[in-house]
Amino acid sequence: MTAEPDAQNKPFRLDEATIAELHAAIQSGRTTCVAVVQHYIDRVRAYNGVASLLVTEDGVPVPEARGAVRATTPLRFPAQTIKASTVLPDLHKYKGPALEYGRMETTASDSAVQQQFGMIVGRPNAGQVNALATLNIRGERSVTCRGDFDRHPSAGPLPPGAPPVCEMFRRLPDALERAAELDATYGRNPDLEKMPMYGVVFSFKDPFDTKDMRTTAGGDARYDIDFPARDHGLVEQLRGKGAIVFAKAVNTEYNGRAGNPGGRHVPDKVLPSTLGYQRSTWGGNPANPYDTTRAASLGSSSGSGVSVSANLVMASLGEETRASCRGPANHNAVALILPHKSMLGFNGGAIGADIYCDRSGILCRTIADCAKVLDALKDTVEGYYDPRDPYTTVPRSSVLSTPYASHAKMSGTSGALKGMRIGIVRESMIYPPGSKAEEPIVTAAAREIKTALGNRLGATLVESSDPMWKRDPDIETMTTDFRRALARLVPLIMPDLLFRLGRDGRPLFKECATAIVPTEFMPGKIFGTGTMQPIDYCVELAEGRIAPPANLDVATIQEQELAMAFRFHVPQYLSRRAADWKARGFTETLVDFPTLNARSKFWGDDGRAAFKNWEEVTDPRNPLGQRQGVNERIMLRELLRRLDMMVLLENRLDALVRLHTPFPPGKIGGAYQPGLPGNLRLETFYGPNAGLTEVLIPAGFVTTVYDPVFALSPEGTRYVPVPSDTPTIIPEPGLPFALVFRAEPGREDVLLKIASAYEGASKRRVPPPAFGPLPARSRVAKS
Repeated sequence: MTAEPDAQNKPFRLDEATIAELHAAIQSGRTTCVAVVQHYIDRVRAYNGVASLLVTEDGVPVPEARGAVRATTPLRFPAQTIKASTVLPDLHKYKGPALEYGRMETTASDSAVQQQFGMIVGRPNAGQVNALATLNIRGERSVTCRGDFDRHPSAGPLPPGAPPVCEMFRRLPDALERAAELDATYGRNPDLEKMPMYGVVFSFKDPFDTKDMRTTAGGDARYDIDFPARDHGLVEQLRGKGAIVFAKAVNTEYNGRAGNPGGRHVPDKVLPSTLGYQRSTWGGNPANPYDTTRAASLGSSSGSGVSVSANLVMASLGEETRASCRGPANHNAVALILPHKSMLGFNGGAIGADIYCDRSGILCRTIADCAKVLDALKDTVEGYYDPRDPYTTVPRSSVLSTPYASHAKMSGTSGALKGMRIGIVRESMIYPPGSKAEEPIVTAAAREIKTALGNRLGATLVESSDPMWKRDPDIETMTTDFRRALARLVPLIMPDLLFRLGRDGRPLFKECATAIVPTEFMPGKIFGTGTMQPIDYCVELAEGRIAPPANLDVATIQEQELAMAFRFHVPQYLSRRAADWKARGFTETLVDFPTLNARSKFWGDDGRAAFKNWEEVTDPRNPLGQRQGVNERIMLRELLRRLDMMVLLENRLDALVRLHTPFPPGKIGGAYQPGLPGNLRLETFYGPNAGLTEVLIPAGFVTTVYDPVFALSPEGTRYVPVPSDTPTIIPEPGLPFALVFRAEPGREDVLLKIASAYEGASKRRVPPPAFGPLPARSRVAKS
């Protein structure tokens, strides 16, 4: 690419700049790689501090504590605490298990570093977001090789006591040094064909292996060597194509904490809520840049979304199991490409939460930049295949032969999508009658879809049906919707679903049990009061001769049994990491679950208990005679992919659009939506469970929200959420929400065309006002 003729005279502002604008500024001499990195370091120093407050029993201030060094300065934790009774009503009447009040403790990784443990809340108007846990800055990028143990080779030998591996580590340039190398080698004339990511500053969700930074999946674990011997394959691709590996983003440790398989270990103390705890025991908890009292996301790649939105980096790689990339993009008004499972590898050089769903996602401020990153991740020989991640054995036909970026160039002009047929997934927008919490975002999203995609861009909209959705008379209705398609597909592809039991131990689909003869649903569990044989019921259901169960819908079928994959993947990752070091002549003894637990601390005791239970898992299967988590994942993926294709084909649709979530980001440490711990609705798991490509675009903001509140249960033993009709008014621009576009693998060209046209027409992203340009740093000049 070449710079504009008059570009030399235009000042360059890095904040909100695109990759193309950055490259034009470098080519015209208006900035350098060093200046870009320094600008981001300055912003990190200004905005990446602690954003949460401890919730203590008495609300008495605690001594100020020192945290990890970031951007050359140690974190300073606030002395202020919040009295628990101001968060939890009727606390004097509480009779339940001991509560885990907030406190400062030293970390397992570094006895000189403290972190917040137990209950926290968001800090109002914090001016900080705590998005990045580790910066690629010499002396602070590793605990193993901290301080002078990371002394530059030109500064002389390492001091006594330095671990031998630090001699190798210190030869790796940090972000500023790498930027200086790029400037010295290429100046104003980088080869952008070979280095399409030249000078682009990235953060990475912490599980991605980075050979020049601490990597622990967000955990506070005391490794012998806290950085891996080699990069994750995607990190290696970006590094080789000119990207600057700048930081590890804060994330919910171990990609959402991996659940609890059950066992003999239980927490000694409990947390009333973990809402908004997108939290790392080492890195702390991030905050939403549009309201720092609120969750950075409903999804564990929180720091990735926040760091892009707050202009602490230009791009980030995250990981999603079931919400971990879409949530951060949605709640931070940034774009996302989440390629199909597993076009991009993840588990080959990272600790995952659920191998069957984990996948990598790309977060940038524009969809065009996301597509450019996706192209850059492709190896010239292997393509997107990673031999260390078996899931990357995807059909080659599911990967486009043309550059993805070539399809993300729609201008958003009137009528740009004329001739396109887009299905609206109304199931993403339904909510119980009388509920106020979903109303503002659903109303805004419905209007946005109709006016922007339909009226302005000219797409033909076709909506699905649901008993809880009032049809729009101006919009075509699907002839085959998700409910009808499920009734045809479930009896053939996943008949086990029809015999599933609910939490009460009774048949989940009551109409099935009423129609069939007494039948064993699970070992020793017999139900059925009808006359049909179960297999004949399946035939009649598939042929449409009997009505399907009322709750056979896209939400109900998403619930899955926990699989034992985490117990498989953790020792696999640890042993691989140790083997990499052994091949280089060094020893890493953290190689299994017992050692991991012995050398770790957890911000909540529920995490400690869960990890001890994971340590004691011995079988990759769930207990015999019970539901099998692995089987359910594989069968459900097949069902959902067929379901999407039936709806797309029989309605002649090019793609689907849905609302990511009707909920705004919840209050950190506050009450979750009633019946939805984590505020995650089952319907939102469709794309991840199916492993389908999803593209997310900011769609607007709401300034009125209805937050649930805590109430003490009648027996006084727990706190429960209750809905509230009291509105909270959010200052402009408000809290963001997003639309998600979905289609089958191999149709990303269509998705990117639709998404880029919508982005160009709507221009809904607004950067967070509280994290604007720095004084005297709003321009990134030549160093």
